[in-house]
Amino acid sequence: MTQSPPCPLPAPKERRRLRESKSLTQAQVAAEVGVTRETVRAWESGRSTPTGRKRETYAKLLSSAEAEGQAPAAEAVATTSAAPVRSRRSVGRWDSAPLDQGQERGGGWVRPAAEAGENPGPVVSSNGATEAFDRLYAYAAPGLVRQAYLLTGRRILARESVERAFQLAWQRWPEVAMDRDPAGWVRAAAHEYAMSPWHRLRPSHRHPEAPPADADDRALLDVLLSLPSSYRRTLLLYDGVGLDLPETAAETEATTPAAAQRLLHAREAVAERLPALAVPDQLHRRLTELAGAEKLQAPKSTLVRANGERRTRFWTRSAIAFTVLIVGATALTLRTAPTRYEPVPAPGSMISDVPLRTGPGALSHADKKLRDKLHKSARSGPHRLAPEVD
Repeated sequence: MTQSPPCPLPAPKERRRLRESKSLTQAQVAAEVGVTRETVRAWESGRSTPTGRKRETYAKLLSSAEAEGQAPAAEAVATTSAAPVRSRRSVGRWDSAPLDQGQERGGGWVRPAAEAGENPGPVVSSNGATEAFDRLYAYAAPGLVRQAYLLTGRRILARESVERAFQLAWQRWPEVAMDRDPAGWVRAAAHEYAMSPWHRLRPSHRHPEAPPADADDRALLDVLLSLPSSYRRTLLLYDGVGLDLPETAAETEATTPAAAQRLLHAREAVAERLPALAVPDQLHRRLTELAGAEKLQAPKSTLVRANGERRTRFWTRSAIAFTVLIVGATALTLRTAPTRYEPVPAPGSMISDVPLRTGPGALSHADKKLRDKLHKSARSGPHRLAPEVD
């Protein structure tokens, strides 16, 4: 019996847009589908995909929102909020290196995300996954290293974050290749790894790295690192990378009003310490200059793929060894465990006709009293009886 193919679903960002166009919250969608709000958030961020009946219900809900053709509510919310929504930047995107003059736009392996109002297409490669991965790496890795440096202020961690993100992308390449924005997928993975709070426990992070040589760059980097991690990432994505407010909110897993508030507070903190950067265009220019001032190079794609495959083999073998160990311990337990019930021996009973213990023992109270009396009598002593002479 053949199973029917799963219902088609739009891209994660499109799911969020369709939900907001119908003026629905994530809690309302979760109640309609029968899941939790965190599950709907994971669906909209691309971390997971619904299956079974929940997928059908979710697909019908999104298709009804698309059929109504209402204007996206996210734009109205962002317009009424304190942070104005501007169009996506057509230049200055850091998630990719500058396009060569001879590179084809829109018909190659990835459509540049800087195209205004256009979503990047899926990765397509005629020469195999390896060539497509290498081209994606050459396209996005240089800019992602600079972004990770602005998020962390550490050069080694920036390169490590990009390497780990692309290793994860290589492990899940079929999913990344069919994503509408492969560079955005890797960018989200690199940012999350770079801003993980567990890095502060590493011995190498107990000492800060050397700051930038320029005084203005040092001041701007200090302001960025003083911001909360969520504010810093929102500011980087909106004023640095050039994403619009709904895309920034989706990538940071926040609501659009929450992302707008974070952006406002981050801009106010930067303008308070650096008044010259109160204008968003000036802030974007300085962020670009600060990112380009550091000579950060990502490792080669072949090395990233090799390290990723080596890491995958190591963890696979470790999992197999751990499983074999558990199976062996279970088999040993079953082999040595008793197969029948053995009653506990009864408590001991009294044994008669056992002679009493002999030998000197402790003196009783009467014995001690007699001993003391005799000792006193020995010193003063009673008069000895002596015969009298007649």
